[in-house]
Amino acid sequence: MKHYQILSALLLYPEQVLLDNLAELEQLASDQAEFHAALQPLFSYLGNEKLIDLQQNYVATFDRNMSHSLHLFEHIHGESRDRGQAMVDLMEEYKKHGLEICANDLPDYVPLFLEFLAQLEQQQAAHMLGDAIHVLAYIGRKLKANQSPYAGVFDVLQMLSPVVAEELAEPPVRDMDEAMETFGSGIDGVEPLLKTLPGGPQPVNFYPKARQPAAANVAG
Repeated sequence: MKHYQILSALLLYPEQVLLDNLAELEQLASDQAEFHAALQPLFSYLGNEKLIDLQQNYVATFDRNMSHSLHLFEHIHGESRDRGQAMVDLMEEYKKHGLEICANDLPDYVPLFLEFLAQLEQQQAAHMLGDAIHVLAYIGRKLKANQSPYAGVFDVLQMLSPVVAEELAEPPVRDMDEAMETFGSGIDGVEPLLKTLPGGPQPVNFYPKARQPAAANVAG
């Protein structure tokens, strides 16, 4: 499941350790020509720009442009309360497979999700990726429209997916301040979007319930 780990590393905030290991990552990705071709623009970009420029562009790409956000559920639920339940459900899925989140990342952070897939059996990983591919492809399309080299990562994920991505509706607009005003924080001080809602954890849904993913063959 090394491809998920490679893709996860490439989507992280650029640090010197990434650049130091870039040649090795590219070598690992080169065992499948189709994957390597999709990632070549990103490898070239990361290998030819100064670290400070890479970091500034990363922030501009992923932190300052909501359509490129690396948080999966933001593209479905925005900042609505539904996003909180979806994150709780995903966190439970991680725990069920023995993954404990040590960093401060939210569970729907794409590099973390890909690292999770890398720890699963191939069939399980393909199933989870197939559920999430509609959102991942949406991010990829937005990146490609803005000519970002990071779009190649999402092209590879579509190659790996057992289902064909469908179009997503735009998420509801609601910011955290509005959510806090509407729902308030609990006596435990937990923000409303991260609280477990009545009914407990549910199966993780990465796309609107009205949509049914189209079947396709697993690539790669």
